[in-house]
Parts: sequence; C-alpha cells; structure tokens
Amino acid sequence: MPKRTRFTTWRPLATAATAALMATLLTPATAQAAPRGSEPVHSYENAIREAVWVDTGLDGDRDGRTDRVAVDIVRPRETARQGRKVPVIMDASPYYSCCGRGNESQKKTYDAQGRVARMPLFYDNYFVPRGYAFVGVDLAGTNRSDGCVDVGGRSDIQSAKAVVDWLNGRAKAYTTRTGTTRAEAGWTNGRTGMIGKSWDGTIANGVAATGVKGLKTIVPISAISSWYDYYFQQGAPLYDSGPEWLSDYVDSPDARAKCGAVQQKLVDGAPRTGDWTPLWSERDYVKAARKVKASVFLVHGMQDLNVRMKHVGPWWDALAKNGVERKIWLSQTGHVDPFDFRRGAWVETLHRWFDHELMGIDNGIDREPMADIERAPDRWETSRTWPPSGTRAATLRPGRGTQAGVGTLGLHRGHGTETFTDDPKLSETDWAARIDAPTPEKAGFVTGPLTRDLRLSGSSEVTVTATPSTPTAHLSAVLVDVGPATVRDYGDTGEGITTLTNRTCWGASTPADSSCFKETKAKTADVEHTVVSRGWADLGNHASGHRGGPLTPGKRYTITVDLAATDHVVPAGHRLALIVAGTDQGLIEPPADKPTLTLDLARTSARVPFVGGATAFARATPHAASPGPDATYLDGVREPRTTHRVPGETR
Repeated sequence: MPKRTRFTTWRPLATAATAALMATLLTPATAQAAPRGSEPVHSYENAIREAVWVDTGLDGDRDGRTDRVAVDIVRPRETARQGRKVPVIMDASPYYSCCGRGNESQKKTYDAQGRVARMPLFYDNYFVPRGYAFVGVDLAGTNRSDGCVDVGGRSDIQSAKAVVDWLNGRAKAYTTRTGTTRAEAGWTNGRTGMIGKSWDGTIANGVAATGVKGLKTIVPISAISSWYDYYFQQGAPLYDSGPEWLSDYVDSPDARAKCGAVQQKLVDGAPRTGDWTPLWSERDYVKAARKVKASVFLVHGMQDLNVRMKHVGPWWDALAKNGVERKIWLSQTGHVDPFDFRRGAWVETLHRWFDHELMGIDNGIDREPMADIERAPDRWETSRTWPPSGTRAATLRPGRGTQAGVGTLGLHRGHGTETFTDDPKLSETDWAARIDAPTPEKAGFVTGPLTRDLRLSGSSEVTVTATPSTPTAHLSAVLVDVGPATVRDYGDTGEGITTLTNRTCWGASTPADSSCFKETKAKTADVEHTVVSRGWADLGNHASGHRGGPLTPGKRYTITVDLAATDHVVPAGHRLALIVAGTDQGLIEPPADKPTLTLDLARTSARVPFVGGATAFARATPHAASPGPDATYLDGVREPRTTHRVPGETR
C-alpha cells in the first residue's frame, strides 16, 4: 500500500502499460507566504570534526574480526552545547582517497590529529551552518575502512546501512579503527538523507532498498539501480570487463592485499556470457523497491552514456508502484552533477528538499511540479507529474521505402524485409548521419516532417523479428530526432559543460576547506540529428532476458529490445527515425561473428510513449511517411568515446 500521498502519482514508463493513471498533483489554491528555511547561523570554522569507525558486522577481508568503516563527521558546535539534536546528510563513497569527488576531483584531507580537514564538494560548507551534520563514509575496503569492495553487493550496502543504524542507536561504533572505546551518536535525531553521484548515489539506492529505519530521503545523481544493467543489456556486453575491474580500481592497498577471494567471486559470479546470476540478483535494487521508505529526488543526464538512462525507468516505475514520494530532474548532459550544469537552482532546490524532508519545514516543495526537464541548453520546463498525464504508448511500424534500408515509419503495418550487416567499426552517430542513404550496416525508418510538436516521455521498446546468418548476433535500436538543433555536446570530454576559471562560493570556508568552486557553462553543438533513446540486446537472449544461447543461422527469432527512458520534444518540421542495426561501436561489445540480419517488417514494431498517445502521433503525421530528402550527411554529436568508464569519475 502507498505509505504517503505526496509525489505518489504513478505513471509507468514501460510501454506495455495500456492506460495512464489520470492522477495529478494539485496546486495551492492561494499564494503562500515566502517559504521558511534553515539559516546559516552556526559557525563552520568552529564546527566539531571527528571520526568514528562503525562496526558493519561483516568480515569481508577474513582477518578474524568484523569490519569497521571510517565515518568522518562535521557538525555544528552550537547545537551540541545546547543539547539540540541535528539531522544528517550523508555521502557514502569509494572515491574519497583514490579518485576524488566532483568536477575538481577533490579528496578528503586530514589534520595532524586525523580529523577531517576538507570534505569534498559543498555539502558540509553549506549545510553545517544551517544546522545539519555532514557525514562522509568510506565504503568498506577504501581509504581508512576495513573490509573489501564488492561493487554494489552486501559489503558496499552494509557499509552505509550500518552507519544509518548507528545514527539511530542500533549499531556500534568506536573512536579508533582497532580500539575498544565506544562512540555514541547522541548528537543526532537519526533523521538521515543520503546523497551522491554515480557509485555514491548507487549506494543510496541500495541502502534505501533495505528499508532501513531513519533514512528519510535519498538524492541519487546519475546512479545505478541494477548493476547487471551497468555491465549488460539483455545479454549484450556494454564493457569488456566486469565488476572485478572496478573493485581493484578503488581498493585501498590494505584491501588489495586481503581481498583476493572477493575479487575471484566477482569474476566467477559475472560471466562474460551476459547470463543473469545470483551476483546480479544481490545487486538489483529495483526488485526490492517495495521496501523503500525514503523519499527520492532523482537526477540524471538523458545523454549519460556511463550510467545510462536504463537505470531510471524501471527504478522510477518501481518506486511509483510503492507510493514513494518522488521528484526528478532530467538534463541534456552526460555524466554530470547538477552543481555543474544548474548550480544556483540546484543548491536552492536541494536546500529546500532537505529542509522539508529532514527538518520537517513546510516550504511547499512537495506541492510543486514533480519534474524539471532541460529542453535546450539552460532552458528548463516543469511537469506536474512524470511522465505527464495523457502519456500513452503508440505502436509505430516500419515500412519499406523506395530505396533499400531507407524506409518509412508510421501507424500501419509494413511488409517485406530489410537486411543489414553488422559493422563493429560504426556507431549510432554514423547510422543517424546517413539516415537517408542506403548504407549496408543499418536499416532506417523515418516519418515525414511533423506538422506539430511531438513529445516522447518515458521508456520505449522495439520488437524485432530477425533472421541471422551466424550463431551470434547483437542488436541495437535507436530513436532519432532528425532536424537542426543546438544541444549540449555530451560527446565532448566535459559531457555538456565547459569548466571556467572563475569561482563562486556556496557556504562558509576554512583555510583547509574552501566553499568556492570553478564555474561552468554549457558546451553546445549545432547538430542536424539527435539520438533520443537507445537500447541493445544479444539476439541469443530471445527466449529469456536472463540467459542466452547460440542461434541457428537461417532461423527467424523475435526479441523485444528495451529502450531507455527519456523526455524529448520532436519539433514540428523535424522527423522521427527508428534505426535497427548491429554493434553500436563504443557502447556495446561486438559478437563473436559478423552477422547479416534480415528484418521481417510485418513482425517488427516500436512502442513509443507520446503525450497524447497514438492520436498525437497521427495528428503530427497527417500525411503518409516518406523516405525524406535526398541523401545527405547529417551532423550530430561526435561518436561516444571508447575508453573504459568508471561510475563516479567526472569525465
């Protein structure tokens, strides 16, 4: 049953849904007075800085004693003197010593007594003067903590959950890593909010999915909701290595020496076949969303090709079914923190969110629109619910055109076949650039120019019936907005931002910890096509999303490829395209063979969520779709980089 009524409108992103729920959030009947909020009345320079080591109850490194994780704390001295208990903002991370946090890759630093002198990011500088404690947790196996990194598994999640338990009087902590002197958390009321980008935000998702008491809200930024979907999609490998690479990347020297057995479990439990194993079940937070009691303020870049938008749709749907309070920001960026693409609005909104969720201040944020969506660089609009009311899936069908591989896209069933041959050297950028040309590596299907704007909102899926020529074959399906636009250049090294030299300050500073950070601006590109949504699959997984097998050349197979959630308006005059191809270079690994695939168009379709459903699509495409203009090369954002990505690095 739904726990609370605020932010609980449920609109599934999955296109299998046949109807949209019509619930909406009501705006206040009258204007309210200026919202109240916490004020910076406490000294940051004189704040209490301390470290404790919380016992996780696990012995991951097998040294005969339970692991303790290091917890660095900054909290107001004035409230401690007054005996007032404060809420906690927590960021649990594997990156505090190995790699750094934020756009400037900041690490924790310590004074001569081992107390934290600098916390990365602005959270402590800004919120401690406003009456919050900030807690930075080193995940097990990293920095000053015991144990082993297990990449989203029991050890990772328990590292942070145990701290929430300690803050609420249910776990033990000590003043040193090996000593016996107990540390108590009598200074807090236990109300905890977790925040973090990428791996840090992933830990927030995982801890919330335990249902731990005292965790009141989470703010996952570019976060993973199921670790299988970080490494594979429907059997297709997204990277050429597994979680053992990440574990080794962030392990402390001590953990690296002790954690060989954990490393081997990661290797054995994540076979490169792409089959689902118990390791992935343990790291699937979506299936445990029914336990979530915390509210969720989710932030993600719609062009994030590191932690991809596939992590948004299923998680958002599952939270909605559970009646979880939700808010969402969707940007045009790649893997970028909102502090670096919408700084002023982000700090203000986050402040109001934590005030509401952790301090109980009625500032009206729960009655405001659920979603903020970036339509163009630095141009945002809101949506009362997300996806909006009236969003319904339309079934679009590809048809043959006058040239091979250059077909039509509409509401009527197509006939015949189209054929393409996998070329692992080419990517979605290459396919879209030649959408109007009969190239051998893809099959493209395009509407005619739209007569009115058409908004996609949610997750799509493409059902493909294909006959392969080889025992292995991978499929890619992408939706493309064909038309000129200025977008954030997510393919650039900054993934949509440029870092400047001037700084702005967000909170109080000390000589060791400045609250001043380099400003950024949007890095834009003028393009003639924009990839809106993507999905991939191993055709060998046609019978099961969890297990694949060899194909019989010449035999026809049907598989439904999930496309990631998005929110995009295709403007009037632009065209909407569906492309089906093989290896998406830089985004999935190629199969063992180089197959030719023949599509059965009568049995191939796309389910796409439009605001207004099929009726809106029909009104925007009143004339029969045509193959489009004569073939030209259409510029887009450069092709994705092929370097190994790490969840949490800024670039």
